[in-house]
Amino acid sequence: MKISLTLQRRTLWPVAVLALVLAGCASPKHRAPVEQRGGAPLPVVTETADGGSVAPLPAPPVAKPADEAVKFYTVKPGDTLIRIGLEAGQNWRDIARWNGIENANVIEVGQQLRVSPTPTEQAAAARPLPPVVAEAKPAAAGTAAPATPVPLPPVREAEESISWLWPANGPVLAGFDEARNKGLAIGGKAGEAVLASADGRVVYAGSGLRGYGNLVIVKHNNTYLTAYAHNQALLVKEDQVVRRGQRIAEMGSTEADRVQLHFEIRRHGKPVDPARLLPAR
Repeated sequence: MKISLTLQRRTLWPVAVLALVLAGCASPKHRAPVEQRGGAPLPVVTETADGGSVAPLPAPPVAKPADEAVKFYTVKPGDTLIRIGLEAGQNWRDIARWNGIENANVIEVGQQLRVSPTPTEQAAAARPLPPVVAEAKPAAAGTAAPATPVPLPPVREAEESISWLWPANGPVLAGFDEARNKGLAIGGKAGEAVLASADGRVVYAGSGLRGYGNLVIVKHNNTYLTAYAHNQALLVKEDQVVRRGQRIAEMGSTEADRVQLHFEIRRHGKPVDPARLLPAR
């Protein structure tokens, strides 16, 4: 009888040990690791002292960089900073400065160039045009003449405020075609006046853009710029403020087969049909 009980205890002992091990594995305090295979990552659960669990707080949203709206351009064969500036609607000197380019003639095909300012740079570089000053009129008898001219309100940056003017009086020789002609070809005689189509600041004056001859580019605000090509002579310099109707060049035929003015209006660097913005003749 004693031998039978001893054998029974020996038989039950391993079974009890195995049961305790299995119970320990099933305890919530000893969870097996979970491997995530695709899909969203599983949340990490933190255990409390009493054996409970607390879900973690959601991660804070990632702040977007302040310059996420900055645009970049990949240099193509034949590009120059002047052409890139025209395509981007920016001053080529600004593009050189933003990219640390000391020699404007040294850019490489495939190079990534920043072609727009950050909001901070745009605010810091904003230079409103000086206000138009009215001419002082002679004082009438018995009245005192004003000490200084009366300033008129400055030109607003809003694009709808631009009052466009035809830059030349000749006939339209060729209309706008986005694929073949990015502006208007306006006829005339050599030496005739080329006028600024609106108030603005000259961002380029020279002959460094192939196919345009002697060229003037005027930036009017953060949206629009205009280009005046094939001139015989240029009458303005870079960074000069010009006014609507001011004579900025003389019509010519540089890099053209006849005397003409090639006139472009660009909105954020993209050519638009000038005939839709200019007043009816």
